[in-house]
Amino acid sequence: MKRTDRRSNPSSLATNEQGPTDVTRFLPRHPFDDDRLHEECGVFGIFGAEDAAAHTVLGLHALQHRGQESAGIVSFDGSQFHVHRSLGLVSEIFSNSANVGALTGRSAIGHNRYATTGGTLLRNVQPIFVETDQGGLAVAHNGNLTNANQVRDRLVRKGAIFQSTSDTETIVHLVALSAHATIPDRLIDALKQVVGAYSLVALTNEAMIGVRDALGVRPLVLGRLGDAFVLASETCALDIMGATFVRDVEPGELIVIDANGLTSYHPFPPRRSRFCIFEYIYFSRPDSRVEGLSAYTVRRRTGAELAKESPADVDVVVPVPDSGTPAALGFAEQSGLPLTFGIIRNHYVGRTFIEPGQNIRHFGVKLKHNANRVELSGKRVVLIDDSIVRGTTSTKIVSMVRDCGAREVHMRIASPPNTHSCFYGVDTPSRDELLASRFSVDEIAEFLGVDSLAFITADGLYRATGCEEGRNAAKPQYCDACLTGHYPISLVDRDGGYEANQLSFHYESL
Repeated sequence: MKRTDRRSNPSSLATNEQGPTDVTRFLPRHPFDDDRLHEECGVFGIFGAEDAAAHTVLGLHALQHRGQESAGIVSFDGSQFHVHRSLGLVSEIFSNSANVGALTGRSAIGHNRYATTGGTLLRNVQPIFVETDQGGLAVAHNGNLTNANQVRDRLVRKGAIFQSTSDTETIVHLVALSAHATIPDRLIDALKQVVGAYSLVALTNEAMIGVRDALGVRPLVLGRLGDAFVLASETCALDIMGATFVRDVEPGELIVIDANGLTSYHPFPPRRSRFCIFEYIYFSRPDSRVEGLSAYTVRRRTGAELAKESPADVDVVVPVPDSGTPAALGFAEQSGLPLTFGIIRNHYVGRTFIEPGQNIRHFGVKLKHNANRVELSGKRVVLIDDSIVRGTTSTKIVSMVRDCGAREVHMRIASPPNTHSCFYGVDTPSRDELLASRFSVDEIAEFLGVDSLAFITADGLYRATGCEEGRNAAKPQYCDACLTGHYPISLVDRDGGYEANQLSFHYESL
């Protein structure tokens, strides 16, 4: 698709069968919305180490990209549990050495949160800690339960009293009510009553427990630090403290680590793995190994596949930082084009940046990105990014590049069009806010103001993960519901018409 001079002009976006497009529906809900699929959560645990809490702080710091709303740690010193949780970044919450020093013990678990169910409230900060008749129990959860509303209502009607609006607390109540004798058996009993995608790390008086859902949608890895065992969402959390990667926790596996060592259980019927493919596209840190593959290598391969499928007749390749950089390297290498950093990112602006007054709100995107005029002026440019969600930030970046004198601006995206919402632990906009769910590639190009636009195909993406014959031949098959609408885990609350407002309190819908 070639175009001559389509400047970004939202009012010119093509109409569809429902009439002219209301572009305001795609504007971000916050002036610094980075127009991304927001990360899920990060979990970390360590058992049998001196200064377990300090190691947990390091682990959470490495996993900060998975959630920036809140963080918490629960430690156990052999007789008492210690808890510190707060809203904010890990560096803010645990900057006071007294906070970390009070978390004594040789075992600890921690959690970084980005809310996918439940609001951004202090009472929703994890790990959740409760006292049961079997002793203390702390739980940190990455994922989403798709029958949480249904189960929660049943528990409330039985008299359960909830302290949070997080679906994680549903699991805790099921554990507390189970008739089984031990916490691991109670946890298994609880997980057999819920539906969804999850990785859990739990801490009891005697053990640390790690478990993944039967499809392995969410990640969890096992490591060793001397004699201590470590559980984490990603291998980068092992690297920061010099721990050794042992293996991925298997889909449907429950691991119990106690004074006797590690015991592995497989209490759920085996099913074909459906690991989240967006862990490769965006969520995982590029230096992490994800289900046996380097996230960085996969992203670089997506760029190479994109160059094969949709080459661009341009002068330079420009990554949209930082997430588009590995794919841009692969695109440039495959196409034989020079790569230049035509967009510079300011790394000192985060999601907690103070909201400005209305009169300067339109400068929001420039707080994070600025075009490098020297590298762009007079050039035909192809911008490489990992995904397009609402498209609002992409539109502003394209306009910024053109204002710097670029002769042509093309865009290539290293994932297929994002057309469906995720219900498995990723905070995505509703489907009618996803640009690709409503408009064709040509219409999106018009909206963005680019001379051409192309997305990698599903087959190209799968080839980048090592599935040479493409998506349909892939073993294991990944969860790519956000790209295809093929949901591998039933959406009980949504499909059953079970709405959150049936409850007597506000509970954010899935």
